[in-house]
Amino acid sequence: MKGRILFLTIIGGLWVLPATADWTDARCEIYPKGEDHAEQTLPCTFSQRQGYVTITREDGVVHELAPSGEAVGNFRDQAGRPVYRQSGLGDQGLIFRFPDESLYVYWDRGPTAAAADNPTWPFSTADYDATTLLRCRALTAEAFGQCPAGILRMDDGQASIVVQSPAGEQFTINFMTGYVNATNRSAEASRDGDTWTVVIDGQEVYEVPLAAIEGG
Repeated sequence: MKGRILFLTIIGGLWVLPATADWTDARCEIYPKGEDHAEQTLPCTFSQRQGYVTITREDGVVHELAPSGEAVGNFRDQAGRPVYRQSGLGDQGLIFRFPDESLYVYWDRGPTAAAADNPTWPFSTADYDATTLLRCRALTAEAFGQCPAGILRMDDGQASIVVQSPAGEQFTINFMTGYVNATNRSAEASRDGDTWTVVIDGQEVYEVPLAAIEGG
């Protein structure tokens, strides 16, 4: 498959690519320093060999990162600037902190041309009972955006809703009889009329209509 990586393993704290390939297609999101919304999202490639990392973006920007010091995750780019790698995306990708921006590298490259007409991508009714766009925002933001979600409904008006956050991470909010929780995240939920408001990790707000949970 043209050198595509299907998985990464960790050995001694380093991300190691299979010997048969040293690069993979990826998706890069660029966040200006101090901002919580991506300024740009574009295809890119990621490669690593003997601890050296190369990230090649579709806009022509290339980041050449060399290990710096003994601490795992510390690099210097080709201009000599310090760069720090973080693993806050779990198995979905890696984060690189540059002095002036953060670069999120996702192994999922994003929608294909066939999915371009689906506003709730990557969710579809082939896998879920329904899909929707939820109102979402950072807790400190005033304006709401839209986050795609896939809905799995259960008896008694219960549902599990898989949400893709503005950062591209997927997680599940469970609306059960008597409680609301989220997988691998803290959730504080309140209901006003026909709308649930769910605050995730004290940082993100999602509004979920009752109709999305119960259908009809």
